[in-house]
Amino acid sequence: MITLTFPDGASRQYAPGISGREVVESIAKSLAKRTVAMALDGEVRDLSDAIPADARIEFVSRDDPRALELIRHDCAHVLAEAVQTLWPGTQVTIGPVIENGFYYDFARNEPFTPEDFTAIEAEMKKIIARDAPFTKELWSRDEAKDFFRARGEHFKVELVDAIPAGDDLKIYRQGEWLDLCRGPHMTSVGKIGNAFKLMKVAGAYWRGDANNPMLTRIYGTAWATQEDLDNYLHQLEEAERRDHRRLGREMDLFHFQEEGPGVVFWHEKGWTIFQQLIAYMRRRLHGDYREINTPQILDKAMWETSGHWAWYRENMFVTQTEDDRVFAIKPMNCPGHVQVFKHGLKSYRDLPLRLAEFGSVSRYEPSGALHGLMRVRAFTQDDAHVFCTEDQLAEECLKINDLILSTYADFGFDLNNIVVKLSTRPEKRVGDDALWDHAEEVMGKVLEEIRARSGNRIRTEIFPGEGAFYGPKFEYVLRDAIGRDWQCGTTQVDFNLPDRFGAFFVDHDGQKKTPVMVHRAICGSMERFLGILIEHHAGHFPLWLAPVQAVIATITSDADDYARDVAAEAEKCGLRVETDLRNEKITYKVREHSLAKTPVLLVVGKKEGEQRTVSIRRLGSQAQQQLPLDEALDLLAAEALPPDVRRASQV
Repeated sequence: MITLTFPDGASRQYAPGISGREVVESIAKSLAKRTVAMALDGEVRDLSDAIPADARIEFVSRDDPRALELIRHDCAHVLAEAVQTLWPGTQVTIGPVIENGFYYDFARNEPFTPEDFTAIEAEMKKIIARDAPFTKELWSRDEAKDFFRARGEHFKVELVDAIPAGDDLKIYRQGEWLDLCRGPHMTSVGKIGNAFKLMKVAGAYWRGDANNPMLTRIYGTAWATQEDLDNYLHQLEEAERRDHRRLGREMDLFHFQEEGPGVVFWHEKGWTIFQQLIAYMRRRLHGDYREINTPQILDKAMWETSGHWAWYRENMFVTQTEDDRVFAIKPMNCPGHVQVFKHGLKSYRDLPLRLAEFGSVSRYEPSGALHGLMRVRAFTQDDAHVFCTEDQLAEECLKINDLILSTYADFGFDLNNIVVKLSTRPEKRVGDDALWDHAEEVMGKVLEEIRARSGNRIRTEIFPGEGAFYGPKFEYVLRDAIGRDWQCGTTQVDFNLPDRFGAFFVDHDGQKKTPVMVHRAICGSMERFLGILIEHHAGHFPLWLAPVQAVIATITSDADDYARDVAAEAEKCGLRVETDLRNEKITYKVREHSLAKTPVLLVVGKKEGEQRTVSIRRLGSQAQQQLPLDEALDLLAAEALPPDVRRASQV
């Protein structure tokens, strides 16, 4: 007999080989009716699978979060059946689940277009309504190859050949239609429901190789409920409206062009925001960090010592000089920071030593991966490295945590939606187990302290085996205004790099010791962080960040001189302003500056000039506020103070 343990801790004994379906039916018919799969020792499996040995068993219902991947996987199979029903002779290849949906690649002489989606979706709904059960069969390789070859499914024959020897070859049926698949699946096609939508088509080379045939990829999304689908589609609409690339054009912030793939051409307004980011971070670091600058290009010997030449060479830009020396543009700042630490003898009294750099780094990214500011080949890191003793590690991690969280709050992110993840030792790593034991114990306690300090507002998670090869790390994931998650900040403990470069300090006992090196980033890539900010705020920046904080717009030309006077007074108050003296209707000016996301419009006419007042219009509001000029400028100047400066002024 085998023993199955249930989530409530109870256990029962069964004959070996009993299926999950038989187990759940033995408990309650109602439970069996709503169960779509099972989990054995945490692994989701087909409910029809035999259970050969003792296990922890859970029954997965359709509304279980784990079922969402099954819904999408099943939906991909239904898509493939629908396509082959409507267009016989089309070859199906692979159809995996991806984030928020799935895709399936098809081989057909005439590529599919979005105009085909209506017919495909209608056929998919017919298939789902038939509610055929998913059944699994194990075939021999020869049987599978003969079957697919006879049907002209040459790509499936290749997939059969690619399955490692010894692995089961699984065929899943849904009525008359079948597919080669690893599984698992839900109990029947009807469990998918109708909360799905086909999204787009794209070309894709077979197995990602440009030498192979071009296929048509159809992307879809599927959700447990119609409400979830509607929310996701709304999020996509919002994401399109907030797309930083579109807003970058409309607000005249930056552009990209073919002659510089993956590098940013900053315009004046975009560069103003970028410099505000840098200035903010500099103020936050003042007093605790020493800002340095390290070379852009270093001999490959440096990168060989650091290990980057072996681990990261394909992502590095390399050049060779006439004297046959090979140099690489730095993809990261850490080796240079170790060199600064090594310059001059360091004592334990010098620690912790915190070195910061707004370092420009370059990394090769494939052309297809480039995406506006979010994925570039040259960017600026708000990078810092803390050299400390093992005893100082916990305190330093907590200081970094406080700095990261307060920074995100200053930029308008909700700390209730922050997740801090601790990633622990991977299988392949450097450093002895005692070091890892100590670091993971320290960081585990720090994680508990982070949660406690926030009053349990901040979620914390542990990801076993996901740490860097050189040490455990924290990852900070923030959520934007439309619910998307972005991993930005990191705190990474490094046992490797200081030792590789022979860095040491003299401890209180006179012995040389290798310092612990903590890699720290808050924004990460400043370019990417700015892209996130643009989309989070939909271009409507808080006043302190806006590139142009106010435009003084005239109603008639009689007010031109007064508008220039207002601009001069505003600049004395530290405000970034422009004038709009064009011979256009004020409604036209308001509309144009609203599209450019100018936060404040100061409207002036002949009457305002005589009374030395201004009419204040805020972005997104139809209301106007009439104030004396001095009062209006004092109000805006106070509002335009960066949050850290405002806090300092209140102390």
